Amino acid sequence: MLRVLTLSTLFPDASRPNFGVFVERQTLGLAARPDVALTVVAGIGVPPWPLSRHPRYRQFAAVPTHETWKGVEVLRPRFTVLPGTAGRFHASALLRAVRRGIRGREFDVIDASFFFPDGPVAIALGREHGIPVSIKARGADIHHWGHAAATARQVRDAGLAADGLLAVSRAMADDIAALGIPAEKVKVHHTGVDLARFAPVDRLTAKAALGVAGPLVVSVGALIPRKGHDVVIDAVARLDGVTLLIAGEGEARGALEAQIARAGVGDRVRLLGAVPHAQLPALIAAADVMALASASEGLANVWVEALACGTPIVVPPVGGAPEVVTAPSAGRIVPREAGPFAAAIADLLGAPLPAEVVRAHALGFTWEANTVALYAHLAGLVQTRG
Repeated sequence: MLRVLTLSTLFPDASRPNFGVFVERQTLGLAARPDVALTVVAGIGVPPWPLSRHPRYRQFAAVPTHETWKGVEVLRPRFTVLPGTAGRFHASALLRAVRRGIRGREFDVIDASFFFPDGPVAIALGREHGIPVSIKARGADIHHWGHAAATARQVRDAGLAADGLLAVSRAMADDIAALGIPAEKVKVHHTGVDLARFAPVDRLTAKAALGVAGPLVVSVGALIPRKGHDVVIDAVARLDGVTLLIAGEGEARGALEAQIARAGVGDRVRLLGAVPHAQLPALIAAADVMALASASEGLANVWVEALACGTPIVVPPVGGAPEVVTAPSAGRIVPREAGPFAAAIADLLGAPLPAEVVRAHALGFTWEANTVALYAHLAGLVQTRG
């Protein structure tokens, strides 16, 4: 029996059911193996009172500190995040909370599913318990925390000390190496997609259920500047008769609403808010194109989910995009600007691709393969440590 401690500050809870669903799916796949005993520690960062009373944090009060989540034991210790410190003390605060939560427990390996703050915490716990540590890089954990002055050294030191490293794409592995971490330590560990749920449907029927007639573009991602929804809005504004539906919520909602109003496209550009992950397949499969203008990504799950639905994608040349868009039948990789995005969307709308041809590009991304590779990686670290 392989006893795994999974650390992840990117993990869903009752107040945030869409938060880190891809980490959840990876974890549930590993936990389902009969030869694995897995415990998740999903720390929740909360600022000191009175900031803790803000609605953003007050919602966590109802989240249990210990529960069974979809059949897996999950500990949710709170740790203090100090405003104005740029994350410098996140890892040390989380470490104290995790130590209390796992006191008296024994594990064979630690799987940190996000590089920061989980990575440095995993290294400290690994040393204390004398067990190997794996850390996975997904995107912002390297692109932001790995370069921010307050946290870059913590990220690099964790990478150097880890027994093994995983990256969601080859590009992400290169980004890790660029921090000065030996490239040979990093294995590419692609995300998976549920090919049964994300599958082609009759588009006309699916569009009608959404109240849409004519060409439809969908974008999925948090409403934050990094996701580039403003670029896609400007692109669609140039395409007469094209509807854009954006699924996600976040701090940029007000700015995007104002942009939509200024462009006079409120009749065909809609912000849907947070859409439950269970409802995403119907939304994405209804679209003729999925467009996401992210400034950075590791390998976005929604790219692969769209392809599995038979929906081609338009994305910038970021992260693992070339590992997903490997041919014109998967979509287009274009500069992160409204003009190129508009041209690529128009190109795909003008010459629709057969859904099964698009879907073929997603068939190599399965959760089964993800689970097999993760188990082999973690078990190998334990065997090597001996």
